[in-house]
Amino acid sequence: MNADSPRSSSAPAIQDLRPLKIGLLASNRDVAVAAEDMLRRRYQFAGEQEAETFVALGGDGYMLHVLHDMLDRGVARPVFGMNRGTVGFLMNEWRLDRLAERIAGAKAIRVSPLQMRATTLSGEIFTHAAINEVSLLRETRQSAKIEIAVNGRVVLPELVTDGVLVATPAGSTAYNLSAHGPILPLAAKMLALTPISPFRPRRWSGAILPDDTAVTFRVIDPAERPVSAVADQFEVRDVTQVDVTLDRDNSLTLLFDPEHALDERISMEQFLT
Repeated sequence: MNADSPRSSSAPAIQDLRPLKIGLLASNRDVAVAAEDMLRRRYQFAGEQEAETFVALGGDGYMLHVLHDMLDRGVARPVFGMNRGTVGFLMNEWRLDRLAERIAGAKAIRVSPLQMRATTLSGEIFTHAAINEVSLLRETRQSAKIEIAVNGRVVLPELVTDGVLVATPAGSTAYNLSAHGPILPLAAKMLALTPISPFRPRRWSGAILPDDTAVTFRVIDPAERPVSAVADQFEVRDVTQVDVTLDRDNSLTLLFDPEHALDERISMEQFLT
């Protein structure tokens, strides 16, 4: 090839996504950074302030980070994730081509987060959102003792356990499933209340509750049997009481390729062995 020859007649033209107000976010993992570089060579993206839809590159942990950041800033935008992480349950398949077309044809799934209100031994109160689950976990080798109330009525006076959690349908296939909790279809409008290695009552396997239910956990003997509360990745230690409700006022939108929509993935998890 002489110096005046074109580089390649088949090289794709750079597609400008700025008029579509599509922005790009990526985790700091090497594989996500490399994917970001490839996308920016192929497309021109809108800036974060102008974007009305985001492409997120990473794994499920990064997707949760992006969604929590939106909740914290009060600026929720639809997010189309592409898996550059490990599991990628909340992500679409990584592909370089036809990005605008994929986003235009994506299925929108709306998810509502849980709101955790945790009170500590010192009297401090922390509130935080959870897209997957709110979990209570023992801090020492001693089992936790926890009273559970539903809509203000005590339904379990004492659960002796390693922990207990409340999961959304979107989070029902995460920690909840590992703790042998039920898989909840997104349209079910239910929450999973699931014990983690319960000792007493040994046969209690949890409950499925309407998603308008308020769940209150009161830690019995919190000084001697300390318990932490975790909303997704945000931890509060030495809690005495944790109140959990669904926050419908701050719903989030995830975008999925129609053949890999989140509701379909959740349903199919019931048939995996």
